[in-house]
Amino acid sequence: MAGDPLIFEIKRNSLDDGPGIRTVIFFKGCPLSCSWCQNPEGRCPRVEISFDRKKCIDCKTCLNICKNSALDRHPLYFIEREKCDLCFECADNCPTEALARVGRHISVQEIMDAVVRDIPFFNTSGGGVTLSGGEATLYMPFASKLLQALKQQDISTLLETCGHFDFQAFDELIYPWLDQIYYDLKFFDSGFHRKYCGVPNDQILENFEKLYARSLDGGVPILPRIPLVPRLTAVKTNLRALAAFLRKNKARQVSLLEYNPLWQDKMITVGMTSDYDKTDWMTKKEVKVCRSFFKKFDII
Repeated sequence: MAGDPLIFEIKRNSLDDGPGIRTVIFFKGCPLSCSWCQNPEGRCPRVEISFDRKKCIDCKTCLNICKNSALDRHPLYFIEREKCDLCFECADNCPTEALARVGRHISVQEIMDAVVRDIPFFNTSGGGVTLSGGEATLYMPFASKLLQALKQQDISTLLETCGHFDFQAFDELIYPWLDQIYYDLKFFDSGFHRKYCGVPNDQILENFEKLYARSLDGGVPILPRIPLVPRLTAVKTNLRALAAFLRKNKARQVSLLEYNPLWQDKMITVGMTSDYDKTDWMTKKEVKVCRSFFKKFDII
């Protein structure tokens, strides 16, 4: 994707996106449209407006400001998006930030200014910076400049990716500046991947095979990750197929990401809907059963 990306969050002091204490840069825009997207505010590559009902104090400031009558206290989503022209006057004047702009253009230098103050925490904990999203590989020239700037400061770099990218461009622009890759695998069957993630997964599996083979020969370490989504990815046919695929590629480690239903509230804030509606957290027993498919292949 051409042009500079929108960044929808710079999250400091993260312990969930790689080793040590990390600062995570969330890029806006993703080539996938997973039914259970954990960061739905990062799916669209364009700027959006969000509404968090929990923060609203019903002061009516926004209702009085909106020139297009695009706000309504009664509907679930509050914002009638077909009327909203994204002027953001309501968000700029909201005293509690219940209404907020999602996505801003931020330069590499501005990101670096925010990151360098955390270098002492990186050095102490073995942490660094993680590029996440959305999907950072949609913006390879920008991501490459950012990664190179990070390496000039001797900051450890990690990419969280869905794997749907042009391999040659990735190899030239991104790969040389990475210390680690977290690579998500969701479905083995391409038809299911297309149905629930919006695109087939042939390119994703092919890119993984190339990168993992290189990692075994001294290249950038790769940790495959599988989101456990009840009734979708966390079913035995899919888990068996993915375990066999990883074993075929000589992988010995996998990260199973337990289902987190909190994405559904986030999806409402940006006016999105999903057909997937499971709201329960996974039980320890369910996770143990999922892990057993990988243990049979000596994958931990």
